[in-house]
Amino acid sequence: MKTSAELKTDVMDELMFEPSIHEAGIGVAVEDGVVTLSGHARSYAEKLAAEEAAKRVDGVQAVANELKVELWPGFQRDDTDVAHAAAHALRWNTWLPANSVTASVSDGWVTLEGSVPWQYQRQEALLAVQRLQGVKGVTNRIEVEPAVKATEVERKIQSAFQRAASLDARQVHVETSGSRAILHGKVRSFAESQDAERAAWSVPGVTSVRNETEIVVQDLSEL
Repeated sequence: MKTSAELKTDVMDELMFEPSIHEAGIGVAVEDGVVTLSGHARSYAEKLAAEEAAKRVDGVQAVANELKVELWPGFQRDDTDVAHAAAHALRWNTWLPANSVTASVSDGWVTLEGSVPWQYQRQEALLAVQRLQGVKGVTNRIEVEPAVKATEVERKIQSAFQRAASLDARQVHVETSGSRAILHGKVRSFAESQDAERAAWSVPGVTSVRNETEIVVQDLSEL
C-alpha cells in the first residue's frame, strides 16, 4: 500500500509525463488515496487532462479537481465566438442526431441541453465542445431517452461486465430501478471502477448510473 507521500510523488510524475499538461501551475495534495489538484490550468482541456492523468495512477481512489482555468491570452474568445464554434461542432458531429443538442454560453461556460437516445451521444456532445478555444467549463444537461424495456437493462449490463476484459464480473453487481443502474461490489483500482461505470453506460436505455463499488487495493507484499 502506498503512503500519501509516495502517491503524491507518483501523481506529480504522471503530470510531468503527460505532454498536454503544463504541470508547473498545478499543486497536488493527497490524503487517504484522495488526490486534490489545485492551482490553474491554461485551458479547460488541460484541466480535464490533469484529472485523467491523476486517475491513471495506481492507488488513487478519487480526484478532487479544484484547478481554475486561466486561458492563454491567445486562446481567449468572447461568448459569441464560443457559441458559434460550439454550434458548428455539434452540428458537424456525425454521432449526434440533427438538432438534438443546443449550447448556450455565459462568460466562457458552455451549457448543453437537449435529448439523445444513447449515453455515448451525450458524452460525444461533451467531447465536441470541451476542447474549443475560449471554453472555461461545461455543464452537460443533455438527457438520455430510454431505448429499451426496463426489464432488459439489468441483463444487458451484466452481460457487458462479462465481456469486459478489464473487469472481474463476479465481483461487480448491478441493481436496476427502471432505466437507472446502481453498481455494487469490489474493484481493484479507480480505473476498474470507471470501466464498470462505462460498461453500464454502454447499455441502451440506461439514463442514470450510481457507482457504489468499493476500491480494494491489494498489498503486493502479500503476494
